[in-house]
Amino acid sequence: MVVVGGITRLTNSGLSMTDWHLVTDTFPPLTDAKWQAAFDEYKKFPEYQKINIHNDFQLSDYKFIYFWEWFHRFIGRIIGLVFFVPFVYFLAKKRLDTDTIKKCIVLLAMGAFQGFLGWFMVRSGLIDNPDVSHFRLSLHLTFAFITFAYTLWVALDLIYPERNINKILPLRTIARYALAALLIQIIYGGFVAGLNAGLIHNHWPLMSDGEFIHESVFIEQSTLVKNLIEGKSGVQFVHRTFAYVVVAVILFLFFKSKKYTLTNTQANGIKTLVVFVFIQFLLGVFTLLYSVPLALGLIHQIMAFFLLSAMTYTLHRLSK
Repeated sequence: MVVVGGITRLTNSGLSMTDWHLVTDTFPPLTDAKWQAAFDEYKKFPEYQKINIHNDFQLSDYKFIYFWEWFHRFIGRIIGLVFFVPFVYFLAKKRLDTDTIKKCIVLLAMGAFQGFLGWFMVRSGLIDNPDVSHFRLSLHLTFAFITFAYTLWVALDLIYPERNINKILPLRTIARYALAALLIQIIYGGFVAGLNAGLIHNHWPLMSDGEFIHESVFIEQSTLVKNLIEGKSGVQFVHRTFAYVVVAVILFLFFKSKKYTLTNTQANGIKTLVVFVFIQFLLGVFTLLYSVPLALGLIHQIMAFFLLSAMTYTLHRLSK
């Protein structure tokens, strides 16, 4: 789901399906007439009228972008079935305790809300601006991360049903701060993707003209706050700079953990976290230097999920 979502964004395919139906969109158009009807409908919206009409955009091009958006939605339906059918089955068989049932209901609600956020995001690009709101895109992306993290947390509760007698509260506190920092970085990653802010200042460790803070960070929008949440240069500056904060907090957790006697799962979680954060940092640098090629952009997004997995696992092992 994450890989296809990333491809959908990086290939500008997200606005190809201009409406959403739970049942009738399950399969793509199966006849030439239906393909043409879908293409004609697409031509009524800003992305075609303001951008693709000037690019000799043909039905074959439309089929390409339609496929990725359809495939993304199709996998969403499959995820819903993969979750809902076993949940109902085990519920009927009385195999779930009350605590697990509550967690599953929360997960079901989160999955449904994520679907709504996808529609909410796409809707913003079908009115006047032929691109989705970067705020809505980041919300959709970040909530996907949060839903994934909570799913993993529930799974870890089932994998490790015994209570952890080696809770280390100081490390748990640091891990919570690390998780918060990682989520902020993910939010800004969504901003960067939504604004295509990775296509400028393709230098590292400094921005363009050899400056740590390029002057464009302050002049794109009317206020400093707007520059840092809506300006391409400002958003990229925050994302590239806050990466150091994420690395620093995780390293602090690692060195602090040396003062305590850890279980194998705790130690392995923290070590994995350190390895993953450095890999992700390097991927971010190369993605920027090469102006976000499709492969690197995807790998960078996927690695963020691995990093969040390690973060969730480590926090779980320090908490329960």
